[in-house]
Amino acid sequence: MVFELRPATSRDLGFARDLTCHNMLRYYIQHDLLWLDEAFDVAWAGRENWLIVQDDVAVGFFSLSRDAKALYIRELHLAEAFQGQGAGSWAIDQIWTMTCAERRPALRLTVFKNNPAQSLYQRKGLEVVGEDEYFLRMQREVDVPCR
Repeated sequence: MVFELRPATSRDLGFARDLTCHNMLRYYIQHDLLWLDEAFDVAWAGRENWLIVQDDVAVGFFSLSRDAKALYIRELHLAEAFQGQGAGSWAIDQIWTMTCAERRPALRLTVFKNNPAQSLYQRKGLEVVGEDEYFLRMQREVDVPCR
């Protein structure tokens, strides 16, 4: 499958919010956390957002933030029909390329402990570097030269 990236705009907010809620609501319920559309919208406005597109159809998205220590994957979601089809792996490869191009020391993310996506992240070189009650903190440090 061939995927492309497109910068997301405010017109893509509804798609991203609905997809995230659909993919994450079960984890929020399992951990007795409250999903708030308004909180998602505020976070979206403060992040760099990209659509994952196939044949001009949005199949997913990711959101990024940065500091001096790392590039952070804040959200990475795919429509159910595209999960397990290589889009997630492809997206992480694109984000890793960004991490290297920006000369960030690491790529980081947080994932629910019971989210099977953590196995994808491990296959892509991210390692667990910490945890709390619900989440694993994962990281891949940049090698020199970046590979």
